[in-house]
Amino acid sequence: MAPLNGAKADGTIRVSVKRKMFPAVGDREPQLVLRDVEFEVAPRSFLVVTGPSGCGKSTLLNIIAGLDTDYEGAIDLGPAKDQMTFIFQTPRLLPWRTLYENIALVLPKGDPRHAEIPAMLERVGLGQAVNAYPEMLSLGMQRRAALARGFILEPEILLMDEPFVSLDDPTAASLRELLMELWHGHPTTVIFVTHDRSEAIQLGTRILRLAPGKASVVQDAVVNLTDTQRRDRTAVLAEQNRIFSS
Repeated sequence: MAPLNGAKADGTIRVSVKRKMFPAVGDREPQLVLRDVEFEVAPRSFLVVTGPSGCGKSTLLNIIAGLDTDYEGAIDLGPAKDQMTFIFQTPRLLPWRTLYENIALVLPKGDPRHAEIPAMLERVGLGQAVNAYPEMLSLGMQRRAALARGFILEPEILLMDEPFVSLDDPTAASLRELLMELWHGHPTTVIFVTHDRSEAIQLGTRILRLAPGKASVVQDAVVNLTDTQRRDRTAVLAEQNRIFSS
């Protein structure tokens, strides 16, 4: 699981997962989760990995993040390997720390970006909640805080595992808008996991689709929508039908 030789200096991510197995548990046989999954991710692109539950999306993201090393293959994150941030499904805010303190935790002591935390919270609509504790915030607000924490680091690679799952439609839509605004303000390489096809179209510049039972990529498609069209439900639906009907 060492990095591939010949890392690309331009920041391209290279993923090669030859095989990922889940071991036998009780009467359950060993399960093949991923097989021959190979792709590259261009710098500053927004790659969405989609597919139904159980197809290996989150497992793949954990492998890319280095959280799962029990697989055959190699991951090359290039020169940005030490500038990667992971935003999980749950916001993971410490309940005994204020919102400001939760954001500050990811920054080294004395880092000048500590002074930028109030402005970042203002940018995500939490300017009045700097000294609030997580229990005082709705789930949508907590996920805004998670976005702020991710982007305050100015990462070169941002991994996101279904960060808007289980939210009501208006809240999820507003967070997708916020994510795109932050991404345009600080372009970074994003790998975003979701089972929601509409969300995949609204966010991604490119989509990789996994399917249960296949254990590999069954589709690799470019999303041909402008930023304006991504806000148009009719355009999103037409692009969704184009990509996922093939």
